[in-house]
Amino acid sequence: MTVTATSVDQSDQLRPPSAPAARGSRLLRPVPAVASALCGVLLYVSFPPRTLWWLALPAFAGFAWVLRGRGWKAALGLGYLFGLGFLLPLLVWTGVEVGPGPWLALVAIEAVFVALVGVGVAAVSRLPVWPVWAAALWIAGEAVRARVPFRGFPWGKIAFGQADGVFLPLAAVGATPVLGFAVVLCGFGLYEAGRLLVERRRTGTLRRGGGAAAPLLSVAVPVAGAVAARPLVSDEAQDGTATVAVIQGNVPRAGLEFSAQRRAVLDHHARETLKLAADIKAGKAAKPDFVLWPENSSDIDPFTNPDAAAVISEAARAVGVPISVGGVVEKDGRLLNEQILWDPVKGPTQTYDKRQVQPFGEYLPLRGLVGAINKDWTGMVRQDFSRGSEPGVFDFGGARVGLATCYEAAFDWAVRDTVTHGAEMISVPSNNATFDRSEMTYQQLAMSRVRAVEHSRTVTVPVTSGVSAVIMPDGRITGKTGMFVPAYLVQKVPLRTSETPATRLGILPEIALVLVAAGGLGWAIGSGVRARRAGGA
Repeated sequence: MTVTATSVDQSDQLRPPSAPAARGSRLLRPVPAVASALCGVLLYVSFPPRTLWWLALPAFAGFAWVLRGRGWKAALGLGYLFGLGFLLPLLVWTGVEVGPGPWLALVAIEAVFVALVGVGVAAVSRLPVWPVWAAALWIAGEAVRARVPFRGFPWGKIAFGQADGVFLPLAAVGATPVLGFAVVLCGFGLYEAGRLLVERRRTGTLRRGGGAAAPLLSVAVPVAGAVAARPLVSDEAQDGTATVAVIQGNVPRAGLEFSAQRRAVLDHHARETLKLAADIKAGKAAKPDFVLWPENSSDIDPFTNPDAAAVISEAARAVGVPISVGGVVEKDGRLLNEQILWDPVKGPTQTYDKRQVQPFGEYLPLRGLVGAINKDWTGMVRQDFSRGSEPGVFDFGGARVGLATCYEAAFDWAVRDTVTHGAEMISVPSNNATFDRSEMTYQQLAMSRVRAVEHSRTVTVPVTSGVSAVIMPDGRITGKTGMFVPAYLVQKVPLRTSETPATRLGILPEIALVLVAAGGLGWAIGSGVRARRAGGA
């Protein structure tokens, strides 16, 4: 009798919450599918430029509802629908200039990772404290997505939607994995608390293992942790201050064609710098310690084109301080996306080569296959950019500025190692003109806000066409420009030298959460195997 009782109990533990007889009606099957897609859309709405960060919680609560107790095939499909609902609108900007083909292909691939996470969430949904295992599985999925294919695509990390949220200080504790984990855990915990409340009202009791402590803690611990982490966020200057100028020269017109007008883009940025110099002379603006230009502000190689070098030198002499210039240069047959520190007297003195170049934007994987599908696409990337190998930290005479060029801001390691190499502030020079007035620039700006808190550093974001900004170490934007207008920002910012726990720990929190996810998945699989054996006996 003991064996029989145990077998029944284990089978019940793994059985979907509603058997096919209860949930399998053909009329009801579309409901979870539509709900899953709508929850994905709700997650998208929580992302910038909107400040509805809290919508991520009901989005994950709904995702838990549709997945709990599902078989792996249903979970795979529901997870894929959630991924489509989230990523299709989030990444629509990828097709602004090249059409819907690349956008749809990217989303179709990225949603597979979400679908696999859905299978894992369904598998662990019957375990004790399942929100912990499920949230860790989501972060494990993000970890994989940030690395493969083509060196990864972390866009859409949950952390990047939380720049305005109460959980933001957790970025200083364990970077984007811990911040994202807290949000997902809270969402899953809210669902579980609601489910137990409904169960208790319906039956008057809670089944074994259904105590309310775990879901309540799943909500309370992330919120309490965020409150406790607030002292890690500080705007206090630790090595003095620096007055920085950010130049947004604008481009002749939006879209891919801007690169065909390279000299005009360079002239636009030089002109705005000369305007700053005139305003300094007239007492309308403070003199900066250095000037930051965006990525691609000089797509004409100043090392091989004397006219481009002359334009940059004139601007540097006029403002009287060094300029960090975003150039496209060719060295030894290698095409490089390079930041160049241009001194008003000495000329170029330091360089940084972008290390995380963008697939299908700065280099073309599978060139033969892509050409076979559409020859025009291969013409957009005629020559692949090469990757740099060293972190970029420019020394502006007492202020050490770390560089993470545009796309690199999405990668934890590419920002962190500038700080571990001595950066006292961070700059994210970018070029978003290709993506017109889409949400892309605001999504990227939110990433920079998270990075500011993560490493307790001022972050500047000079962008060719906007939005350019100055971000304090607590994530506040204290100055920003409009889009597709020439403008400059001048501001005094704190220089900081201390390291947050996130900076010191690096990848370790992410590894820990991946191990938690693996442990939960292993437990779920083991429980299923034992239940099947017991049922057979």
